[in-house]
Amino acid sequence: MLERLQYVKQRFDEISDLIIQPDIIADQKRYVQLNQEYKSMKALMEKRDEYVSLDANINEANDILADGSDSEMVEMAKMQLDEVKNRLPELEEEIKFLLIPKDAEDAKNVMVEIRAGTGGDEASIFAGDLYRMYTKYCESRGWRTSVVDMNEGTSGGFKEVIFEVTGEDVYGTLKFEAGVHRVQRVPQTETQGRVHTSAATVMVLPEAEEFDVQIDMNDVRVDFFCSSGPGGQSVNTTKSAVRLTHIPSGLVAQCQDQKSQHKNKDKALEVLRSRLYEQELAKKQAEDATKRTSQVSSGDRSAKIRTYNYAQGRVTDHRIGLDVFDMDGVMNGKIQKFVDELQLVNNMEKLKESEVF
Repeated sequence: MLERLQYVKQRFDEISDLIIQPDIIADQKRYVQLNQEYKSMKALMEKRDEYVSLDANINEANDILADGSDSEMVEMAKMQLDEVKNRLPELEEEIKFLLIPKDAEDAKNVMVEIRAGTGGDEASIFAGDLYRMYTKYCESRGWRTSVVDMNEGTSGGFKEVIFEVTGEDVYGTLKFEAGVHRVQRVPQTETQGRVHTSAATVMVLPEAEEFDVQIDMNDVRVDFFCSSGPGGQSVNTTKSAVRLTHIPSGLVAQCQDQKSQHKNKDKALEVLRSRLYEQELAKKQAEDATKRTSQVSSGDRSAKIRTYNYAQGRVTDHRIGLDVFDMDGVMNGKIQKFVDELQLVNNMEKLKESEVF
């Protein structure tokens, strides 16, 4: 363990030196990558320092026990050895998980897209419920959310809503939320009291920086149109909304949330860039999936991942068989248990295939 940690410390010291070099600071892409690596390794360095300290304490205690000349010191050494031996296995497990290589995208901000699926008006209402759930969760994590585009449902909720989330390790936390979410309940629009099943699709796209994806604006058709929905007197009178069509890929992104045409264009470009980046990432995840079968893959957007059963007050994650009987809490953003369990399963899979130990 100590030998492995020494290699890690050498890399940490190397990064610490690199990120203050003028030529690295001038290279934005390289600087951002190294900073992310530095942050991810800092916690590991703290655990490494604790491990080195415990190892030194063990050696010191064993020396005292071997000498045996001072009975009081021997008793203290035995107590110290017991404390260290209790902590050491826990610390080793913590270090093993920290040594698992993180995905490069995990530190990125995200674009979340929620779309109503089967179920008509009830699906739109459910999409609105999911939007509220995620924004509440993001608020609890201290992350900032901002709507990029929305298409409201006729009876409430959204046919589609796209919002940006900025904060620390957002993609690494939310990426397993991607997929089909299903709800079973009596719809607000149902007069007979019958339980319906509706669905909404969630996509979580890592936000791409300009240096991640280069877009030739000659390949992009730009259309301006009037905003629809809430937004004040300028709605339907000023062509402030922007739609971008990337001709080579056929991908479309639009934004109408900002009053400024220029700001809407910038936001739409962010969405387009993220969709292009996610397209390449999906290919990579598909290649990785051929190498290993992951229970909690974040790449399959068509997979049914979770059911919200209101009659039983139960939320079930089908990938890991986890049931949570707290419907009100979950719909108010208390989804950390799902996040933790999904990350744990994913880390265990990575640990099994890792050659670190």
